[in-house]
Order: sequence, then C-alpha cells, then structure tokens
Amino acid sequence: MNSKKTEKQPLTDKKIAETLYDYIEGFVISICLVFLVFTFLFRVSVVSGSSMEKTLSHKDVLLVSSLPYTPEQGDIVVFRAPYSKSYPDEHLVKRVIATGGQTIDIDFENWKVTVDGKVIDESEYLFLYGFRQTSNLSYPLTVPEGEVFVMGDNRYNSHDSRVSDIGTVDEDYIIGPVLMRLMPFGKIGFVN
Repeated sequence: MNSKKTEKQPLTDKKIAETLYDYIEGFVISICLVFLVFTFLFRVSVVSGSSMEKTLSHKDVLLVSSLPYTPEQGDIVVFRAPYSKSYPDEHLVKRVIATGGQTIDIDFENWKVTVDGKVIDESEYLFLYGFRQTSNLSYPLTVPEGEVFVMGDNRYNSHDSRVSDIGTVDEDYIIGPVLMRLMPFGKIGFVN
C-alpha cells in the first residue's frame, strides 16, 4: 500500500491576508445589515419615567417598528413631541386612546374615558399612582384627522395629550408601534 501522509501547508502571508480579508468583509457586511434593519425596519427605544407603569417600567428597552403604520386605539406608540417645551427632543411612549375623527371625554373623578360615547375598558392596563395629573384642555374633544390622542397607563403621573404642551399628536411624529420589550431579560416579550 502506498500511503502518503498529508502534510500541513505552512501559513503564508498571502493566506493570512486572505483569511483576514474574509473576516473583515463578513464583519462589514454584518454591520451594514444591522444598520439597514435598524434604519428601515426597526428601532430601539428606552422608556424614560413611570408614565406607562404597570405595562412598562423606567429603562425598559423596546423594539419599535419603523414600517408604514396606521395607529389604532389601544396601540402603544413611540413618538416625538417637537413643540413641547418639556420634551422637545425626547421620544415619548404612550397608549393611543383615540384616533382622528373620534371624540374623547374624560371623567376625572372616576377616571372613566369615553370615546365616541362609549366607556373604554382599561382594566388590563390602567394604573393610578403618584401626583394626580388632570388636564388643561376642554372636553369633549374631537381629535383632528391625521392625529391621535395619547395617554400614559399611569394616569396620575403622565405628561400626555391631556396637557396642551403635547396635545393631540400628528401621525407624522409617530415613530412606530411598540412590538416587544427587549430588556430587562426577565421581562422579554410582546407588549399589550
């Protein structure tokens, strides 16, 4: 039998350079893909404050869709409030309570919210804790077309559409709906 042992070829500078080039190319392509995904498909946002307690907590990390989107009542959205003196450059997280053309009324004594004459069921997420935030707007209020009325789930401690500083939010300022919580790891999952 003629058995030849295969000998290992010594690494040459050319082979090292080719291998290094392959790794760098893979890394650059990965970075570009991540950039494209998080520019055109998804964004990451961090909750600041307690206005969405018990649903979301301070410093929760959220995955937000960047795809074209029409807001619906009950959705949790991330938006900008560029005309707000308090939050001009921040991304805010709130729940859509009413959309364009709907009329909202709020009973601040019993915390009942009425949209188009029907009390909405908020038992799954409503949380009342902290300083009692009311409103400086007049109700009933009809939401202009192309805008939404948003409130935090922690109604006592939320700076939202009830305050003229934010008011109804133009849909153009909505970054997107919250898809899921990414962190903390113990709470990873979809958000309602």
